[in-house]
Order: sequence, then structure tokens, then C-alpha cells
Amino acid sequence: MGIESLIVFILIGAVAGWLAGQLVKGYGFGLLGNIVVGIVGAFIAGFLFPALGISLGSGVIAAIIHATIGAVILLVLIRLIKQA
Repeated sequence: MGIESLIVFILIGAVAGWLAGQLVKGYGFGLLGNIVVGIVGAFIAGFLFPALGISLGSGVIAAIIHATIGAVILLVLIRLIKQA
């Protein structure tokens, strides 16, 4: 993975984290925390979706959608763990 790919990955994760923070109302970690959640969510989606056989296509928009879904899953899991 080159430096350009890493930068794109971080930017997609940042956008996904911001979107996940907007979708999961009332729960988030602020802008910087949501960016980190987006990056981790991108990793989650990167492993989970191919294992399930789910693909939304290729390109930047599909990557943002994948990462956003992964970040929303992560935020919901964190919410469930904190409530327990």
C-alpha cells in the first residue's frame, strides 16, 4: 500500500465517520473520534462484506458507503456495550 492509497483510505474513513455520526443521532465521539470510528469501520466493512458476499461496486462512492455502514455498525456496537 503506497502513501497515496493510505491518504485516500484515511479520507474515505473520515467522510464515513462523519456520516456515521450524523446517522446515529445522539451518539458519537466528536469530529475527531468519529473520523477514527470511520477508519475502523472501513476496516470492519473491508473484512465483513467480502466474507458475506456483499459488494456495492467499486469506486470512491461505494467505498464511502461501505465504510459508513461499517462505522454505523461499530457505533451501534459501542452503544450496546456501554449500556450493558
